[in-house]
Amino acid sequence: MHVHAHPDDESSKGAASTAMYVAQGVDVHVATCTGGERGSILNPKMDRPDILENITEIRRQEMERARDILGIRQDWLGFVDSGWPEGDPKPPLPEGCFALVPIEEAAAPLVRLIRHFRPHVLTTYDERGGYPHPDHIKCHEISVYAFEAAADPERYPELGEPWQALKLYYHHSFNKARIQAIHDAMIAHGLESPWEERLKDWKDEPEWEARVTTRVPCSDYFGVRDQALLAHATQIDPDGFWFAIPREIQADTWPTEDFELVTSFVDAPTPEDDLFAGITDPA
Repeated sequence: MHVHAHPDDESSKGAASTAMYVAQGVDVHVATCTGGERGSILNPKMDRPDILENITEIRRQEMERARDILGIRQDWLGFVDSGWPEGDPKPPLPEGCFALVPIEEAAAPLVRLIRHFRPHVLTTYDERGGYPHPDHIKCHEISVYAFEAAADPERYPELGEPWQALKLYYHHSFNKARIQAIHDAMIAHGLESPWEERLKDWKDEPEWEARVTTRVPCSDYFGVRDQALLAHATQIDPDGFWFAIPREIQADTWPTEDFELVTSFVDAPTPEDDLFAGITDPA
């Protein structure tokens, strides 16, 4: 089970490994915390009044298409997007948004899903949220909380029989080592890199990079990942940086999706190349 903050996160983080595991017969479930109602329209071709007026329903339809492409099951936790606060100082978050819901309340629908779906593996974001969007931080918090609470018969007894997921992972999608390697490969091929400006200000964090424990080879499914991304047409510009790097360069340079094993109740020595290492029957 992957826990994500918004529709499109399931396609931009770990989607190739998701598609690979689905192809292997694994039942993969995505829990989406919010409807992405306050997300900006990032594709210029979709930046129209009729799209903005119906953004909630359109983002649900996009999620349905991505879900079908990836071959996953998916549920909405039902919370309202907090939006990205801009300004200095930043404005207060909107009343009633996901980031402001008390953690015990916010985690409850996820506890219910975990107990119903009974996953072997749970993935979510690190404590930074992958990037510091308030919904991503909250997603991290409720995922860690629900991972523990779902296994405790004393907590949320009305939400089903307890279930202990065996492994908890954090995504490490945008570590500097990966971006630097892809950038260098683009330059070596005489191509313009979309990461040049970002890398100038990206500080080295060797301790952070060292947290990656698990690299899942899944480059054969980068195409499925890209199709799932394109399904989120309001969020993904097909002419933007997501698709500026040839897939062949990505596969040759960094053919894995990377994770950090945080908690394990099975014998799973790291480094690993499989989220199900140590689990005998992941299907």
